[in-house]
Amino acid sequence: MQAETAALTIKNWSEEDRPREKLLSKGPGALTDAELVAILLGSGSSRESALALSKRVLAAANNRLSLMGRMSVSRLMQFRGIGEAKAVTIAAAMELGRRRRGEAQEKVTRIAGSPDAFALMHPLIGELPHEEFWIVYLNNANRVLHTVLLSKGGITGTLVDVRLVMKEALELGAVALILAHNHPSGILTPSEADKNITQKLKEAGGTLDIKILDHLIITEKDYYSFADHLIL
Repeated sequence: MQAETAALTIKNWSEEDRPREKLLSKGPGALTDAELVAILLGSGSSRESALALSKRVLAAANNRLSLMGRMSVSRLMQFRGIGEAKAVTIAAAMELGRRRRGEAQEKVTRIAGSPDAFALMHPLIGELPHEEFWIVYLNNANRVLHTVLLSKGGITGTLVDVRLVMKEALELGAVALILAHNHPSGILTPSEADKNITQKLKEAGGTLDIKILDHLIITEKDYYSFADHLIL
């Protein structure tokens, strides 16, 4: 009985089991990213623990969950110790995280300022590896009528058709727009192209009494607001 009791103490648990105990005693928020991934893995291999394996996978993603979330099942299976079942488990967990963020995005129905616009758009474009340009159409109470993906391009930029933007606005009866696009590079500083397209849309909207309220540049963790910086 004494030997059995000793085997149940934390210090005698295998390393990959300790994150589970920590989660139960302190809650999931107390765990590191590596510990959470270790729980998904369940076990390691004869060469390393689940925790060591999870740290190796995260290191390959520059210790960024967003980059790890882009790894395909086949890419995950390239790590020694991760078979198809473990790779599928990780992919499923990452997808659930994305869908949860999507649900939060759906709750934003009115834009009172740049934080609301960021909360609306970040789940859609914040972690993309390529650049996308979106338009948020608003009514006279700044309630969201529709969000539209206008263009998708490479990391260097996108092509924006001003006529399509205004055509959609007239069809929806929108009186104001918010522009949003992401910078996969993580750089928040607006480029000259960003400033030019903002000005073009502002001029086009002015002739139709459609205001451009803001233009957000969104990265993985932050955003830049043209309105907040008074350059709109």
